[in-house]
Amino acid sequence: MFILLKSGECYTPESIGKKDILIAFDKIYKIEDEISKEKLWDTNIIDCTDKIIIPGLIDQHVHITGGGGEEGPVSRIPEIQLSEIVSAGVTTLVGVLGFDSITRNISNLLAKANALQTEGITSYIYTGSYSIPTSTLTGNVVSDISLVDKVIGVGEVALADYRSSHPNLQMLKELASEAMTGGLIGSKAGIVHIHVGDGKEGLKLLFRLIEESDFPIDMFIPTHINRNKKLFEQSLEFLDMGGFIDITAGESSEKGYSLPDAIEKLIKDNKNLDNVTASSDGNGSNGGNGICKMSQLFDDMRDCIIEKKIDITSVLKVSTTNVAKFLKIYPQKGTIKDGSDADILILDKETLNIDTVIIGGKIFMKNGEIIRKGKFESNIN
Repeated sequence: MFILLKSGECYTPESIGKKDILIAFDKIYKIEDEISKEKLWDTNIIDCTDKIIIPGLIDQHVHITGGGGEEGPVSRIPEIQLSEIVSAGVTTLVGVLGFDSITRNISNLLAKANALQTEGITSYIYTGSYSIPTSTLTGNVVSDISLVDKVIGVGEVALADYRSSHPNLQMLKELASEAMTGGLIGSKAGIVHIHVGDGKEGLKLLFRLIEESDFPIDMFIPTHINRNKKLFEQSLEFLDMGGFIDITAGESSEKGYSLPDAIEKLIKDNKNLDNVTASSDGNGSNGGNGICKMSQLFDDMRDCIIEKKIDITSVLKVSTTNVAKFLKIYPQKGTIKDGSDADILILDKETLNIDTVIIGGKIFMKNGEIIRKGKFESNIN
């Protein structure tokens, strides 16, 4: 199956102007100023005039089996559905377990990731949960990362949160060692993905770990760092040291910083945006009966461009290229270039609303309508 995108304004996320893009099966085959449709058989031609073409988003923090559980069994959030992911413009994700590792487990998380992969979404997972020692599939973090294809790191391990297991420095060192060893053996990122709560310590334990060990700083990524202003200031120090930080979509600027306000502040402070990523915390608990929406990531990005007037390339990088490089899946993911996976969003040029979603060379959304749904979605709806 071939798809030819004609005359779209293309961002890789760098702007490369108006281009034609030929997709062959699941890959981007060719990008040129003009590609003739002559001699192209069985080709779906999409007119992208007055449209913007960007890479599909990569969301590295999604509760694919459902988050929550802090208010008893009734507060357990259901598994995410395919259409929620597609409508959010996400083409690659990393599933996390989160707080509840008693009624949910890594086997369940892996099974859901495999199901989403079968339905078309590139899916990875972190082994582990809030606590240390953490939940695993095979009995330890090293073998999970090195032997299980979809496991690329450990997380979301909780710090500075009353729901954490309150790990000490030695426990965090041992976990980091396992993640790094697993990454080396399995030729993977070996990430330690860290949930940071509103606790008084903030990133202090992480700073101590970096100062008192030889672990590379770029194997750690604290997330939710915009949840309060003190934590955000700490994260800027971590960023200046060469670390990565992950901004959560949907946060308020009353206590912390919204994603658009956080990106704006980083630019004004001349910070290195190449080490900044953004994620949705999708399908996690948002307090009470609230559920974090995956679509909030795209909505916040759009606000960065429309409301804050931040250039498209800078905004796109935090949820495409930067994430792909951190997860060590670039340039297969996170960019539009010859040979990359055909994960593409087509946006309306004026509103920046998502018009078309292409994942692995297949059309999942067309003219703003979902045309591919999950196996049981029609029964649920």
